[in-house]
Amino acid sequence: MDGGGGGAAAAGGGADDRLAPVLRPVRAGNGFEEALEQILRVLRLGLVPEGERLPAERELAERLRISRVTLREVLKVLTDQGLVESRRGRYGGTFVRARPEPADGGEDELRRRIREVDVEDTLRFREVLEVGAAELCAAHGLSGERANRLRAALDATREAPLADYRRLDTLLHLTLAELAGSPSLAAQYAAVRATVNDLLDRIPLLVRNLEHSQAQHTALVEAVLDGDADGAREVMREHCEGTAALLRGFLVDNTPADNGQG
Repeated sequence: MDGGGGGAAAAGGGADDRLAPVLRPVRAGNGFEEALEQILRVLRLGLVPEGERLPAERELAERLRISRVTLREVLKVLTDQGLVESRRGRYGGTFVRARPEPADGGEDELRRRIREVDVEDTLRFREVLEVGAAELCAAHGLSGERANRLRAALDATREAPLADYRRLDTLLHLTLAELAGSPSLAAQYAAVRATVNDLLDRIPLLVRNLEHSQAQHTALVEAVLDGDADGAREVMREHCEGTAALLRGFLVDNTPADNGQG
């Protein structure tokens, strides 16, 4: 992963603001809780990679519309949980730490995730949002800087090492959702994608699947940039169905004892 100094510049501000769909002004009354939820979502989505720096406190506080005192309370919780660490000095700041592996080897954690998440509901909602975003982008057209953003996100997935693929895959999909022009759609997609990523983290990376996924990404971006709304919709639906099939295969327990056929 990349090291500290450039993280804040990449994450905050400018046209390529990958945090925009997630970091929004919080509502009065729940500033601490909502700010914590949003920054946790940034971490779960991998929008700031391990080893990189979160935006500066002043910028985060301004974007969330909370006081620096409240923000520091949020960051203390994240530090106590081992998710971030504070570094002093000229190149200091708050840096993302690697997520610890479950102490039980992952099996108990896997089953807990399945119990807590309605997998089918999550996958269907994800498909609705993704297919809609792809169709909107193609129908309304992307040109200039917006088209370049989508191409750059696709190119990043092509060059990604295996360990970083899912993070850059997330950024590609999040970029498409943001370019659809609906902040509400982008925010909802960021939320559901965080849940999907939690599920994806419980299954292995399969090279054959990644090759197929990358071919679909290329076809999708071509359809969007060609203004082919029908084609973009169908490629995205097929892409979502492929991910859903993998997750069902690994995560959904269809043994006779559980499905009533025993």
